Amino acid sequence: MTDTSAPGSGDVAGGTSVHHETDDGLRLTLDTAVEGTLVVTVDGELDMLTAPDLRHAVVDRLDAATTVVLALDGVVFLGTSGLAALIELREHAQRVGATLRLACTERRVLRPLSIAGLHHLFEIHDSVEAAVKL
Repeated sequence: MTDTSAPGSGDVAGGTSVHHETDDGLRLTLDTAVEGTLVVTVDGELDMLTAPDLRHAVVDRLDAATTVVLALDGVVFLGTSGLAALIELREHAQRVGATLRLACTERRVLRPLSIAGLHHLFEIHDSVEAAVKL
């Protein structure tokens, strides 16, 4: 996985961003612009090869966050391992007293969540801005 950092870049103004890219094409941007809030923008396929990278990237930063927002509109495929990673991240966030929110409007992500009966487990918002403002 390749990491690059850029102060002041990212979707949420004023913070720092860390970019991860895996050999399997998953791209993660982790923004900490709002104090206590970690916004993770996920692009690519979230499957058995890439889900561990998402888990590690978020869990490694979870102790410093009270809220984690996963921006999933860039996910082009959400497999069962990706669904499992979302559940694990939710449970881990709860254990450390943080809130996990999803920001997504894409059917290719929302449909697997719904079909698996998991949509009720998550706070799902139409945008990162809406998820961060709560």
